[in-house]
Amino acid sequence: MNKRSTPAMNAPASLPRSIVHHRRSHGLTGPITRLMSPSDLGQALKPFVFLDIFDAQESTIHEMAKMPLHPHSGIATVTVFTKGSMHYDDPTSGRGRIDYGGVEWMRAGIGVWHGKEMTPPVDVSHIQGFQLWLALPAELELAEPQSQYIEANEMVKVGPAHVVIGCYDGIQSPVDAPDGINYLLVTLPAGERWTYQPPDGHTVAWLAVASGMLDAGALLQQGDMVVFADDGAPISLEAQGQEDAVFVLGSAKPHPHTLHLGHYSVHTTAPALARGEARIRELGKKLKAAGDRTSPSGTIPVFK
Repeated sequence: MNKRSTPAMNAPASLPRSIVHHRRSHGLTGPITRLMSPSDLGQALKPFVFLDIFDAQESTIHEMAKMPLHPHSGIATVTVFTKGSMHYDDPTSGRGRIDYGGVEWMRAGIGVWHGKEMTPPVDVSHIQGFQLWLALPAELELAEPQSQYIEANEMVKVGPAHVVIGCYDGIQSPVDAPDGINYLLVTLPAGERWTYQPPDGHTVAWLAVASGMLDAGALLQQGDMVVFADDGAPISLEAQGQEDAVFVLGSAKPHPHTLHLGHYSVHTTAPALARGEARIRELGKKLKAAGDRTSPSGTIPVFK
């Protein structure tokens, strides 16, 4: 097969970025596989502190839909889909459908409860994607919560990459995320090469594969995650085999704070963690008093 280059191929002539850690999944073992948490790789990759890949078919889709409501503070969650879609129904954001290229952004800030703000459509038999947590900067970790549901036709692309968060090659994502963070959803056609040139200062970099095979200096497949050296060099990638390679890639300026961890919270200081957890407890009492908030479509809007 002739190897081709995608349009965004103007990388500088320097050595490609090397891999310093390879987490191999050996295949997905259930509907949700944990790739990173705040107590392991999240310490090295902050502001990226948590990553799950979910892959559910038929009966396991309904298992995912049974996830209980739970709280967060101090973080933002970012959910993208690589296969299938989910419905959202929110009083402030309206109704719609998030599929490949779209995103759910939720900044927990000082505190939220969530877990069922999206539901699977009846016509979807396979849902796959990633949920990412970002540690928020000090000025936003106790800010008021924020939710955005942005459908695929409102998102922006550079070459094979949807710019989920941040600004890449002059193209700005519509997600209202903190500066200094890029998060891309990429489909690289089989046999093609692509080079990602991180912005200046983005010494944190990693990627995780949803499907296909990808040469990133090591051969990667579904569920594999790699961490790149912190030298800011370009990341050179090539889709191997006969199938397109679908993956997410993150780069960022390092988060300068020590992580202070709660059960569902990540903050920059112990006092900020205490404030976030106090707000979560207060919201929990209000949520119980509010009773059944299930919408006619089966969603339960984020409680802020």
